Amino acid sequence: MNLVPSFVELVQQVAPVFTAPTFNSFVTVLTGWVFARRRIITRMIEAADAVETKHHSAFHRLFAAARWSRDELGLAVFGLIQPWLEDGAVLLSLDDTLARKRGLKIFGVGMHHDPLLSTRKTALMNWGHSWVVLSVIVAFPFRAGHCFSLPILFRLYVNKKTAAKSRRLTYRTRPELAVEMLAVLCKRHENRPFHVIADSAYGGQSVLGRLPENCDLTSRLDLDARLYDAPPVRRPGTNGRPRKRGCRLSTPRQMLGQRIRRLTLNIYGRRDRSRVADQVARAHAVPDRPLRVVAVEPLTGGRKIQAFYSTCHEATAEHVLTWYAMRWSIEETFHDAKGHLGFEQPQGWTRQAVERTAPTAMLLYSLIVLWFAVEGHRHYRAPKRPWYRSHCCASFVDMLNTLRCESVRKQVLSLGLHGQGARNVMKTLCNAVQQAA
Repeated sequence: MNLVPSFVELVQQVAPVFTAPTFNSFVTVLTGWVFARRRIITRMIEAADAVETKHHSAFHRLFAAARWSRDELGLAVFGLIQPWLEDGAVLLSLDDTLARKRGLKIFGVGMHHDPLLSTRKTALMNWGHSWVVLSVIVAFPFRAGHCFSLPILFRLYVNKKTAAKSRRLTYRTRPELAVEMLAVLCKRHENRPFHVIADSAYGGQSVLGRLPENCDLTSRLDLDARLYDAPPVRRPGTNGRPRKRGCRLSTPRQMLGQRIRRLTLNIYGRRDRSRVADQVARAHAVPDRPLRVVAVEPLTGGRKIQAFYSTCHEATAEHVLTWYAMRWSIEETFHDAKGHLGFEQPQGWTRQAVERTAPTAMLLYSLIVLWFAVEGHRHYRAPKRPWYRSHCCASFVDMLNTLRCESVRKQVLSLGLHGQGARNVMKTLCNAVQQAA
């Protein structure tokens, strides 16, 4: 089985990251990744019909030993995304996700918080890998009003207990890994502004105080956070250490009892009404950076009082809330990569195999969405489901099925079949591909 030529041409643009033999293996693995029902190396080379092209160990070495950089591949994918970005700051989404695993000898595994099994009252743990993922938020013309988070950079978080068992590992927190990825991207594109959107786990001093110069941050804030005004202007001839902070300001919780206005926004796929208060303030831990602080009391949706901040202190409350709502797109990415691309299925156990294989599923997600934006949307046909009339826009499953069907169509057409029988064969094969995968 071969992928449609338009998709191969897109992947060809990241070929400089690899050597020629490694790139050929990479394309073969991507082909199997698209068509295989289970994403392990042997199943993928079977799905790509490449069993006799190379020894299977060559495809295992692609992740375990071949010389290519995961960061360089992610930056190359960012280069494919750039033509779709608007002028101004590039919006980024940042979060971590759990990939459940089995086995004690797999590199980097440990007990991590499982958000799917946990409730508000009970936090549950699970065995696996914890990945910190940096994605680019992009809006495409084929689906107006919707944003996609396309993953580009990845870091594997190893907990203290696991890191202590290995002499080669230095323990680093998730925020430290996040700052490292932001530094890689922002340093490569020094003349371009970036704006990262993250939840409260990445909104503390360890990230806010170490942001690259060309990067802003929008995140959650504690309702009782200590906020201050700018320090007063120092008078000439004054002795002593200059003040770092000005007068104490109201906390986000107190703000809702003072200056309040009602706000209606179309976010999270619905019309959201809230009571809002905002001000420019500085956090106690990072007093040298002004923030736009927004306190929100939702009137719809059943959510509790929340507070947000953005280092873009000149922005309005509407902008801050709209930016933070875009963060939800990375949760959709995690859901689709796990459910339809087998993000949790690879079984490599060495360090390089672990750090390369699972991120390939996320990068494939980005490539499929980009291909659909360029070429795939022209071939998309909405499935006929009279019981599901609200489904009018292409989801990621539709994009993946379109790629599979177009690949099968091109291969069948190359056989030279003609007439009504050929069309019936094509229809039957496309339907079989959609239902089997």
